Amino acid sequence: MNKPDCLKSLILAALAASALVGQDTKYPPQGPQFPGPPSKADSAEWLRDLQQYRTERRVRAGLEGANYERPELKWAQSSFMQPQSMVEDRYFYDPLERRYTVARFLADLDARYGGIDSVLLWPVYPNIGIDNRNQFDLLRDMPGGLAGLKQMVADLHSRGVRVLFPNMPWDVGTRPEERSLAETIAGLLAQIGADGVNGDTFGGVPRTYRMASDAIGHPLVFEPEGYPDGDEMLNWDNMTWGYWKYPFIPMVSRGKWLETRHMVNVCDRWNKDKTDNLQAAFFNGVGYETWENIWGIWNGIATRDAEAIRRVAKIERQFAEYLVSPDWEPHTPTVQYGIFASKWPKSGRTVWTMVNRTVYNIQGAQLEVPATPGMRYFDLWHGVELKPAESHGKTVLSFPMEALGYGAVLAQTEPADPSLSAFLEEMRKLDAQPLSAFPKVWRVLPQQIVEITPTPAAPRAPEGMIRIPGASEFMFEVSGIEIEGADDIGVDVQYSWEDSPRRHHSHQLVIKSFYIDRYPVTNGQFAEFLKAANYHPADDHNFLRDWKDGKYPAGWDHKPVTWVSVEDARAYAKWAGKRLPHEWEWQYAAQGLDHRTYPWGDTWCDACAPPREHGRDLGGPTAVDAFPKGASPFGVMDMTGNIWQWTDEFQDEHTRAGILRGGGYYRPSGSRWYFPSAYKLNEHGKYLLIAPSKDRAGTLGFRCVKDAE
Repeated sequence: MNKPDCLKSLILAALAASALVGQDTKYPPQGPQFPGPPSKADSAEWLRDLQQYRTERRVRAGLEGANYERPELKWAQSSFMQPQSMVEDRYFYDPLERRYTVARFLADLDARYGGIDSVLLWPVYPNIGIDNRNQFDLLRDMPGGLAGLKQMVADLHSRGVRVLFPNMPWDVGTRPEERSLAETIAGLLAQIGADGVNGDTFGGVPRTYRMASDAIGHPLVFEPEGYPDGDEMLNWDNMTWGYWKYPFIPMVSRGKWLETRHMVNVCDRWNKDKTDNLQAAFFNGVGYETWENIWGIWNGIATRDAEAIRRVAKIERQFAEYLVSPDWEPHTPTVQYGIFASKWPKSGRTVWTMVNRTVYNIQGAQLEVPATPGMRYFDLWHGVELKPAESHGKTVLSFPMEALGYGAVLAQTEPADPSLSAFLEEMRKLDAQPLSAFPKVWRVLPQQIVEITPTPAAPRAPEGMIRIPGASEFMFEVSGIEIEGADDIGVDVQYSWEDSPRRHHSHQLVIKSFYIDRYPVTNGQFAEFLKAANYHPADDHNFLRDWKDGKYPAGWDHKPVTWVSVEDARAYAKWAGKRLPHEWEWQYAAQGLDHRTYPWGDTWCDACAPPREHGRDLGGPTAVDAFPKGASPFGVMDMTGNIWQWTDEFQDEHTRAGILRGGGYYRPSGSRWYFPSAYKLNEHGKYLLIAPSKDRAGTLGFRCVKDAE
């Protein structure tokens, strides 16, 4: 092809591409947001451009809004405050009383920031992958099973809170279900009466989920984590999360703009300052993900931010019907620099939601609106009726706006009715203390190690145990293997010599001599314990799951016992006159004083540990004495690569976690989100705890220690 023909082809191709894209706009979307106007002077032209874009884009995407009209799904349009909460949170479940504590959970949130509208309960990551149980198995394994979950959901409903659970498309390496992911989650949530699905890592939950939910007569709301891959998915995804940008000039939600009844919960989970997040949500008339328990790592909301959430949520709930107005005008004109407003007209009334993006207080005129005879104006943030001024045919509304603060105004011709009067009175009482009166201080949540009671000291090694000599200088170095959290303060655990939780730990210890089991406790040994102690746990779901009729499989007597909770392991140890090891004792027995990487040396040895498995079935561990070359410097066997082993437990106000050592032989393939392996002696796993039914795992066992004279 010659150059003129080539150039002509390129031009035609470019024209064809532009015809397909269409929608000429100066302000194209940037992911899930549109940029705001470059300046206040550009606001009118910017709004016309965005309105034209929306009209055409709705046609191209086929947005018709039928699912937003369905009564059973409309709750999502006012679901403003939605925390993601780990089911392991100690405010949510009491392991001692073995019951869900919904009232306590909600009372805490009510007191701290004014309560929630829905909750995303998370029973899966980061524990999934320690064995081959899939995401739905972990839901079934919750305390009380599906019946217990149904009652828990009903308790939340009775308090006006909707309930969502997650669905993970990446979970394809664990035990397969007979039905599709969409059909399975729809069926389970119908059984327990839950209301919606958060699509973890989904860029839009596919339409097959909408179809599966509707087919069984239990319609669910779908909330993908990311903005839909195509705008047409807004037709069946009534909610999304918002991973947004926060420039000085607020950006506009793409999903909310294209379908004003679409709810976004702005999410910025690791951020410790919530101002940008909450201002962006309020400006856009959407919600916020009040997420604090992040995979068992507590990122608590500072008091000032909590108070801002309380007031923002109160306004959004009171005027939710305005915040879905198809006539929404973001970046409606304001008077002063740094003040930005959205206008929400409905049936002759108007609400404005406003933010002050500057770091200083701004007094005086804030809004100028066309003069309308008989119109009354109410300052919703401060809880008072305004006295408007007239200037050149316009009404001027003056009120203060706090630095990095918020404002809201209602315009209507009617005087305040009892409902509005009561609301204004509530806001007036709250305004007695400005946001600046509340501390904006983030604090790490301290942890404590659970005490392990010493055993009676033994003068010589009990049968099956090895004496580990004391050490006056053992450098204990270990790091957590959490996938998320980076090296932020609060990640992993806090030892008694540390002032906060952190991922990496290094401390010189004096270790007293002790005895440790040469091998992990076996099925045969555990069977002796059951017979002698007549032990049976109160919560027996998954207890010795691979046994049948009270007996372990033939030939498994020398394999390590698994499917035992930390409570089961402690009961065995107490019966045997022993205890579980502290983590540093376990590591010293495996490592000695030379800081070796593995019990046998510094390089991996295939002949020293069982082969790793990655299939969808759980084959079971190997015999504890099958790999004698894997011995530690002290002759302790089977420390790494066969099963995970219980050691210490850590607690903070919200979470319990067990420290697991040894690394199991099994990890599902297909996703990096599965519970990581920790074969190296300078790594440990942090395993979130809720109740034995869910804590027990097919790769998790234990060994014991005994104190020495």
